[in-house]
Amino acid sequence: MDAIEVISTKRDGGRLSDDQIDWVIRAYTDGVVADEQMSALAMAILLNGMDRDEISRWTAAMIASGQRMDFSSLGKPTADKHSTGGVGDKITLPLAPLVAAFDVAVPQLSGRGLGHTGGTLDKMESIPGWRASLGNEELLAQLADVGAVVCAAGSGLAPADKKLYALRDATGTVEAIPLIASSIMSKKIAEGTGALVLDVKVGSGAFMKTRDRAEELARTMVALGTDAGVNTVALLTNMDTPLGRTAGNALEVRESLEVLAGGGPRDVVELTVRLAREMLAAAGKPDVDPAPALQDGSAMDVWRRMVAAQGGDPDAPLPVAEHTHVVAAESDGYVARLDAMAVGVAAWRLGAGRARKEDDVQAVAGVEMHAKPGDHITRGAPLFTLHTATPERFERALEALDGAVTCSGSPVTPDPVIMGRIEAGA
Repeated sequence: MDAIEVISTKRDGGRLSDDQIDWVIRAYTDGVVADEQMSALAMAILLNGMDRDEISRWTAAMIASGQRMDFSSLGKPTADKHSTGGVGDKITLPLAPLVAAFDVAVPQLSGRGLGHTGGTLDKMESIPGWRASLGNEELLAQLADVGAVVCAAGSGLAPADKKLYALRDATGTVEAIPLIASSIMSKKIAEGTGALVLDVKVGSGAFMKTRDRAEELARTMVALGTDAGVNTVALLTNMDTPLGRTAGNALEVRESLEVLAGGGPRDVVELTVRLAREMLAAAGKPDVDPAPALQDGSAMDVWRRMVAAQGGDPDAPLPVAEHTHVVAAESDGYVARLDAMAVGVAAWRLGAGRARKEDDVQAVAGVEMHAKPGDHITRGAPLFTLHTATPERFERALEALDGAVTCSGSPVTPDPVIMGRIEAGA
């Protein structure tokens, strides 16, 4: 078999055979297929698509390129959540300990931010002493003892995806839904979880800007999980507006602690509880109501043990920015729109995100939002507070926020956070 034959098949709108898929993924991982050849194939897939069997086989081949984890020794169900990324999306932080409080193990293998979307590991690393890297034995031991882990995925999980992801980022083929879906699901299936809930974001601050595209991605991923024997469901959630009232690493940890203490922003609490219900139901506990665990301290107890198990000090103060800048409202009215992309770019420019994978991030940088859609504001009242360790960044962040807020003279009803649900066969 050769790469040109495989590229030509998909270029001409044909269907790749199982043998072709298995060979090209293995050969690319081993360096036999060159980057320029795989980029041509990725572009052909972007333009001509793949059917369900092709995507399923492509995902299986990427899983086969590395190791698979096995949590059967835990003696209890496992459930995980994956978000397609957004602004202010700190849901993993309160969600993992909340689900674990009900004796469901949560192996939350997470990533870092790139561009305007935040990364869970970057947020957690603002906690003094906390470490993201765990060996497989450490991960299993923590799941058995604490019930929840938030850590980096090991290099042995789907190494083909790591290589292909970097290539897609450099060749304008990131948007190919078959490649997005197989990238996400190859790692989640290889991780070994028994149940998976997908949080597929829709809107200006999301990767998928339209509901149709988000639904297509969600259905594709649910089908992949189902085909692999993982109980998989997806929620479509709103990312036109940032989640919560903060975007930035330590700022989002602080807000997550408010949720775990029984408070926090309404939208963060709503989505955390709904995803917890979905995870518990998928793990065989459909009648459990997780909400009380945010009020009685049991989820907070799991959080503290989870942080401490990875070297973090749950009692240490979170870092605070030395420099802040307040943006005041220019008029009275009701907030009708708060653009998630604008807030995400501003937080990124303040130092909360990275342009390249190797860039450092600031734990203290970010945007605090004092008003969101539906809130009434008065002229001169704080609208945003910008946080950074490097005040020369304020100017560019302010440029990003120009026009981010639209006001109305009449009361406004915010759009719902949860837009829909997709399950296998639906």
